[in-house]
This record gives sequence, structure tokens and C-alpha cells, in this order.
Amino acid sequence: MSPSAPAFAVVGNPGNRRVALFQDAVRAAGLPGARVVPWLDVLDGRAVFRPGESVRIDSPGEDPEVERLLRGAADTTRVEGTGRWYRRFTAAVHEVAQAVRSAGGTLWSDPDELGVLFDKRLCHGVLAAAGTPVPASPTSGPDAVRDPVRGWEDVRAVLTLPGFRRAFVKLAHGSSASGVLAVETGAGGRIRATTSVERTSSGALHNSLRLRRYEDERVIGAIVDALAPDGLHIERWLAKASQQGRVADLRVVVVGGRATHAVVRTAAGPLTNLHLGGTRGDLAATVAAVTAAGGHWERDALAVCERAASSFPRTLCVGVDLLPALGWRSFAVGEVNAFGDLLPRLTGLPGSPAEGLDTYAAQVAAVRRDQHVRAPARP
Repeated sequence: MSPSAPAFAVVGNPGNRRVALFQDAVRAAGLPGARVVPWLDVLDGRAVFRPGESVRIDSPGEDPEVERLLRGAADTTRVEGTGRWYRRFTAAVHEVAQAVRSAGGTLWSDPDELGVLFDKRLCHGVLAAAGTPVPASPTSGPDAVRDPVRGWEDVRAVLTLPGFRRAFVKLAHGSSASGVLAVETGAGGRIRATTSVERTSSGALHNSLRLRRYEDERVIGAIVDALAPDGLHIERWLAKASQQGRVADLRVVVVGGRATHAVVRTAAGPLTNLHLGGTRGDLAATVAAVTAAGGHWERDALAVCERAASSFPRTLCVGVDLLPALGWRSFAVGEVNAFGDLLPRLTGLPGSPAEGLDTYAAQVAAVRRDQHVRAPARP
């Protein structure tokens, strides 16, 4: 390693696939493996950072003991407890930031920006204020945090607003579609919800890998009432474009201000997450569809993602959920994810700074080029 090359450290769960993929990328760059700082050490106050380290903060998920310390329950399938998780997570990343800076190191993520990224109400408000196209929402911005959704009655009232006959109800601090309900109002005011939430006979809520459809409003209301204390965000359900008869959207990774990786996700229903049965679509067909609709892939699609990422200039990498409108003529941003780079074996877009690199290798290369500052927006 050259004298000027940074020493890498990663805050993560040892043995986790995210940490393993990052280590592979570091070693593939010809560098010594990154020093792993366990999340358990961070949460127990035992984490130590060394002078000059370049520190990546990775997801604390998929570890029962870490979940217990953050959420208050070791069961990683439980949906409730995200409000407590958020408070403890954001406090922890601020402590990490202080320790890294005191040691003279640098961070790949800004703790204040992580706090916004992990509150869908705040994130939506920041994007909207910056002119990034987003779905309409009555629960966006700081005012929504101060006047939260109290339960099903509040959600039911939103469903009567113009344009909100169909809406997504999301945990403000959720991830990976945990606690998301796609709610529809039918004839006669009947309610139907599609979600990965499984409600047990005791009323406990668990994440499931199988989507469920609830049509009993009392059950839907009970789920929403149970989740409301953790914070809820409501968005208009946008009709999305399709590919081969399936609803489609995209996850676009932005590294150093440039869109570097993209994957199309398709599903038979409203939730396209790959772990919930969504499948990877055809990116070339997507680019062709945008072009056939009179659009331009880079200027009309990727530029929206880069605009979203520019609202978080001190965070090296984000994953943007890009929602294509019917006909592939326009795009909106559904979410911006702080840990949205878990896309194994996906290499970078042709012509991007990450061409031939996976998402982790692209970040290592960006840090080595000292490109924390965002690149100029596309013309």
C-alpha cells in the first residue's frame, strides 16, 4: 500500500455479507483488508478508531444481539420498535462520527444526513424542497414529525383526499419494505392492503417473505394502529410503467454524485423488492422503452437520481428507488436509501466511473480518487 493510500475501517457486523463484499472489494484493489469495528462494540461504548482511517458505516441489520440493543427485541423478524431503533441508531452514528473525527479520520457518511435518510418524512421533504420529483404526500417534512399520524383514523382520512384513493403507508424509519402497506379504496369504500406484515393471533407483527392481502378493515386498522407509535409516512400510490406485463421500477446506486449502477425490479403486485418475490428485469429493454417514449436515459432517468443524491452531498453512496410513470415518459423518486448498495455481482453502467466494478469496488475507487465532493450534474 502506498504511503498516501487510506487505511480503511468499516463499522458493521463481522461475518455479515455486506462486510464480506466490502472486504472483497478492498482486497481486489490491492489494499489490506479493512479493519472491522463491530456494531456491538459501538453500542457498548468500546469502539476505537485509529488516526487517519477512512471509515465506512454499514448496516447494523441481521444480527440478533445488535437488534436487541437497537430495537429492544432480538427477533429480527419483528416489525415494531423502529422508533426506538432510529433514536439509538442516530445517536450511535453521531458517537462514531465524533470518535472518527477526534482521531483525525474521515467518514463516508454524514451522521446528520443519515438521520434524514432514515426518516422518510424528513427525506421526502428535503427532496421536494430541492425540486426532485416525488409522490405527493401529506406527511412530508418537519411539520409531519411534529404532528404525526396517530393511527388508522388519520390514514383513513388521507384516503378520502383527491388522488389518494390508493396510497402507500410506510414506517417512517423502516427499510426493505418492512411495515409497508399498499392500501386501496374500492367500491363502497372497501379497503384492501397488500403487505409483507404477518399479524399473529396475539397481535404481534412480523416480517414475512410472502406478501399478504388483507381485506378486513379491522385487521388493517389494527396493524396501522400498532405501527403508528413508531412513526408513519403516507405517499400517493403512483401508477408505474410495466415490463413484460409486470410492474417495474429501478434501484439506482449513486456514488460520488454519479449514477453508477442500475437494476430493474419487476413484480406482479405493488411491492417490487427482490426478497419479496420481485425479479430483476431487463435494463436494456428499459433504456429502449425510455428512448421509444421520446426520452433520454441519462438526462431523464439517471439525472433524477443524481439530483436526489445531491441533497446528501456528504454521503458518498446512496441507493435511489426510481419510479417510472406509465409509458416511461417521466420519473419520480420513491426513496433514497443509505444502505442501498447490496446488489451482488452487479457491475457499473457503461460509461460511468464504475464500469466493470461492483457497487463496493466503485466506492473504494471513489475514495481513492478523493471524490467525496459531488460531481457536476448532468447537462
